[in-house]
Amino acid sequence: MKRKVTNSQPSPASKQLRRKWQFLQRLTFGLCFVVVICLIVNTITIISASSKPIDAFFVLGGSISREIHVAKLAKQYPQTPILISRGSPDPCIWLIFQREALQRMQNVWLEKCADSTFGNFYYSIPILRRWRVHKVKLITSETHLPRAKWMAQILFGVQGIWVETDIVQEQGVPGNHESWLKTGLDVTRSLLWAPLSPIIQPKCAYVMRLTEVNMDFWLNRRFKCERQGRIWE
Repeated sequence: MKRKVTNSQPSPASKQLRRKWQFLQRLTFGLCFVVVICLIVNTITIISASSKPIDAFFVLGGSISREIHVAKLAKQYPQTPILISRGSPDPCIWLIFQREALQRMQNVWLEKCADSTFGNFYYSIPILRRWRVHKVKLITSETHLPRAKWMAQILFGVQGIWVETDIVQEQGVPGNHESWLKTGLDVTRSLLWAPLSPIIQPKCAYVMRLTEVNMDFWLNRRFKCERQGRIWE
């Protein structure tokens, strides 16, 4: 009885498939290695920044109390730049800083593109990067936490920026409680955006210094400020 001789050599198709698999394995390993190195470097950068002075104050819009608070801080730290993301109407902010008799209003910047908390970070991160900020003080309300803090730690952390929070106590509408659903959605969106944020730098067309606010224009028109700001008292 004759034995059937089988060819033990792999076919060209299987060789090609094996080479592709080996290439994918090397590529995956290389990418993982790069990610690990980046995480290590980023962690070292953040920890190093934690012991340094504050480079900028970052105010999340939503309450005039936050702008009053940062105006008082500006008197203590006149050299530290301030970025207010979608805050109160421009003339209201101008009047608050004027009331504090600040001499360096040119250090105060208004970003007016954001329409959500995620948008606050989305449009402000490129500005803070241009300022070469490594340590930022985040100013918001107690009930805006933990959502704002978690988002800041994710989105600023991937930029190598250390975050400190400064909580403003307030009353009224800003003192409401946020839902965990909203928190979960925003944190998830931040995690998805974080790897892209160092590469994609969105630009806001509506960024201006506080000194550029035309008060003559505004004083001839009606504008309203939050009552708790006590602008006209």
